[in-house]
Amino acid sequence: MTARDPLAAATPPVKSGRTPAPGMVERRGSGYWLTHLGLIIGLLFVFFPIWLAFVASTVSQPEIVRPPMPLLPGDRFFDNYRKALVSGINAPVALMMLNSLIMAMGITLGKIAISLLSAFAIVYFRFPLRRVFFWLIFLTLMLPVEVRIVPTYEVVAGFGMLNSYSGLIFPLIASATATFLFRQFFMTVPDELAEAARVDGARPMRFFWDILLPMSRTNIAALFVILFIYGWNQYLWPLLITTDPSMNTIVMGIKQMFPAGDDTADWPVIMATSILAMIPPVIVVISMQKLFIRGLVDSEK
Repeated sequence: MTARDPLAAATPPVKSGRTPAPGMVERRGSGYWLTHLGLIIGLLFVFFPIWLAFVASTVSQPEIVRPPMPLLPGDRFFDNYRKALVSGINAPVALMMLNSLIMAMGITLGKIAISLLSAFAIVYFRFPLRRVFFWLIFLTLMLPVEVRIVPTYEVVAGFGMLNSYSGLIFPLIASATATFLFRQFFMTVPDELAEAARVDGARPMRFFWDILLPMSRTNIAALFVILFIYGWNQYLWPLLITTDPSMNTIVMGIKQMFPAGDDTADWPVIMATSILAMIPPVIVVISMQKLFIRGLVDSEK
């Protein structure tokens, strides 16, 4: 008989496959599936009206007004969208989308630039009454555009900025919220970074461009998404200062497409315009999704 290794009996047989580490076993009970079922149902509730709008933009006018409304896309997709983009009803949709894009980008970039510089000055420069100035900026949150719209209109009209991109953008580029958020972030930056930059001979703006701005990338991305949608959805201010149809924004255009009185609405073109109006905000959200989420939840500042 051959001698047996005394450790052989104490060693368990090796099983094929990977053994899950302790605490790594995921238990998928009824709560897990009910949660996902609720999310799917909620998604269907949100998506179904959008799907109906898309279907309505691909069929003819009689198919929409004659019940029941179709639930599958029709064969008028290219005709309806071409009509909306090129001619529209009051103005071409392509022109209105360009106006909205210029306005939204101008408001977004202006708000971020002014907020960054104002927060940088409040945190890193010592000047009299700097806290008072900060709280004065913060108090403007209680004065939205609707409250100060009459004096703002008088100022814009006095400068001759009616029916212009500058009139659409400049009155809306100040943001107390963005200033507050950047101030709070700059206050979490270690003072050693500013001291090291000062020792290396960096001027304040060099410290701002080379250190603070790259560190603020996720915050800028999160604010960019929020402010772009804010600028894209503006309705009251463009309605007040624009009288030229060529300066209409897309949100104004959709409202003006609905007829007054007993006139019949061109529903395929209206629905096509509504779908086109959703595309730029969706592109911005999807393209900046990762940075947007990191800017909202990242705690490693």
